[in-house]
Amino acid sequence: MSDRVEPVNNPNGRLMTDPPALLRYVMGRVFDRLLDPARQAKTRARAEARRVREGRAHVVEYFHQHDDPYSMLAIQVIDTLCARYDIELVHHDIRATGGQNQPELAKLDVWARRDAQMIAPHYGLVPPSELDPAQNPVAGADALDRGSARLAQLGHYSGAMFYYEGEWYWGVDRLFYLEQRLRDLGVCREPALPYICPRPQIDVSGVDASDLTLDFYPSLNSPYTSIIYDKTLAMARECAIKLDHKPVLPMIMRGVPATREKGMYIMFDTKREGAHLGVDFCPVMTPIGEPTRKLYSLLPWAREQGRDTHLLSAALDLAFRQGTSLGRSTGLRKAVERAGLDWFAAQAHLGTDGWKAQTARNQTEMTEELGLWGVPSYRLRGGDDADLCVWGQDRLWLIAHEIRRRGKSI
Repeated sequence: MSDRVEPVNNPNGRLMTDPPALLRYVMGRVFDRLLDPARQAKTRARAEARRVREGRAHVVEYFHQHDDPYSMLAIQVIDTLCARYDIELVHHDIRATGGQNQPELAKLDVWARRDAQMIAPHYGLVPPSELDPAQNPVAGADALDRGSARLAQLGHYSGAMFYYEGEWYWGVDRLFYLEQRLRDLGVCREPALPYICPRPQIDVSGVDASDLTLDFYPSLNSPYTSIIYDKTLAMARECAIKLDHKPVLPMIMRGVPATREKGMYIMFDTKREGAHLGVDFCPVMTPIGEPTRKLYSLLPWAREQGRDTHLLSAALDLAFRQGTSLGRSTGLRKAVERAGLDWFAAQAHLGTDGWKAQTARNQTEMTEELGLWGVPSYRLRGGDDADLCVWGQDRLWLIAHEIRRRGKSI
């Protein structure tokens, strides 16, 4: 198998895959400003003042994609949402967008169906395969045209999306964020009731999972990885599961197309996901490109000393919480020394190619065997059941639930 980890002709272009230092700095400062909690509070306050001034109701727009499994889950909570909150819900029917926002549309469809089937019972919902077609009617062409146009006008690309006054909330997974915002505005009719779809806890307490294995596929440039990485390691330590650490290159470096609107949504979403997890996010200094190659070149050496997870943990913290440039020797040295490794010994391994073959194997395994392309991804192995493969920082709770089911009580 080839040890090539990056495509010869990357569709994302050099400015995205290897931005110059000045561009990295500017991008970081833009993100820091946009994601500042005080700025978000002011933006929300202005939106509410404008709504009141214009005499508008609390309008929530929902974008439904008939053949999207996540929309099949979201449509089941609409009536409850409208009953519990004093809102006006506007329903839009849309088509799948595809293109650079959803470049692996066929894979996404297969994965989404599997994922939605798995999470539905945990949210008290009917799995898509069992949903009554009457609850998921097919819209006409004119309605699809109007809904898709509205979605594009507002700057998004996905189905199962809720939109309220400048912010997006994806399906049942992010519904509790919308609920909390509405509660903060005082429009919840039954505030004593819990969220409609609360996020399940990541809980492996009292479980011995030493007979199980967790394959973990992170990447250095992933905002989502940055907020769940240490929690994954802590969960593995708590239940004594064997952790097989399998870093892959960032999606952009692997040639998966990316757009500005998708990138911005991910950054906003990561900020609130981090807050929910109790993990800081920002200031940011993207480590895409050469900083990633440099750090990855040290991973085989760090792994020999049992410190590869320590090294990637330190690098993620510096890049996504400290705003430190890993492209500079001073930043890279901080990561190495925080991992408990010797900076001067690291020089013999810095910039070598020994990491490429293993990284290529990890990428092939994740994309071809698991059918996934994003990070962080996980595969739980062991017990009498088939492997459980999940994608996303918002699925670690599902891994934890399955570890609890397969492991031994202590």
